[in-house]
Amino acid sequence: MSDHDSPSGTSWIWKIFWILLVITTVEVVLGIIKPTILLTSVAGTSILNLIFIGLTLVKAAYIVQYFMHLKYEVNSLRYAIYLPAIILIPYLTFILIFEGQAIFEF
Repeated sequence: MSDHDSPSGTSWIWKIFWILLVITTVEVVLGIIKPTILLTSVAGTSILNLIFIGLTLVKAAYIVQYFMHLKYEVNSLRYAIYLPAIILIPYLTFILIFEGQAIFEF
């Protein structure tokens, strides 16, 4: 990690904190009120579940990039970590969404 790329001070930590807090607040509010329009089924699951999956992936990306310090590493290390995740996360999500319905078909 080169020193000139990394942020100095604590302002970046607070920025990431507020971003993660807003995302978590949106998730909690959506979980409490469960808007009926978001409960319609798309691709075998509700839109609300897809929103939760997306928000969780955004939070995970911020945590990995900033708090695990991958944002400032060399590209080859970042690709070695990101590419398997980019391939496996959609695949496993697809399996959970579509194959999870099979329980209710019997």
